[in-house]
Amino acid sequence: MARTHDYAVHLTWTGGDQGPTQDYASYSRTYALAIEGKPTLEASADPLFRGDAALHNPEDLLVGALAGCHMLTYLAHCVRAKIAVTAYEDAASGTMVLEGGGGRFTEVILRPRVTVAAGTDVEKAMALHEKAHHDCFIAASVNFPVRHEAEVVVTG
Repeated sequence: MARTHDYAVHLTWTGGDQGPTQDYASYSRTYALAIEGKPTLEASADPLFRGDAALHNPEDLLVGALAGCHMLTYLAHCVRAKIAVTAYEDAASGTMVLEGGGGRFTEVILRPRVTVAAGTDVEKAMALHEKAHHDCFIAASVNFPVRHEAEVVVTG
């Protein structure tokens, strides 16, 4: 039987403090994401949409969520397979296309670079990326391809 997990985020448009929406060019796009028990995240629109470049935007957060989910799933699979990961980084990127009055992501590419302990079966470590991709909750929830171009290197 499937189990459900619920997540709650409280969004507050903080840009209203700078004045009401009167025209597209002038209103503030800043907002706060509050999650109980966690630091509040200040965010804005992408600069392309007149947002604050110094703040996170929904597009950044989507790519980051996919990269983070893949990493956490991969590390869990490595632990179960007795693979000792000593470092992990990812240079993830996403492509969005604008169409009509909106847009959509066409793909996200994850580029994890994983360092494993000496003596590790590198082929096995590489294969776990596919398993992690299949099991990642966020990747399974989006309607665009999430590809990974993984690299596994051995400490030493």
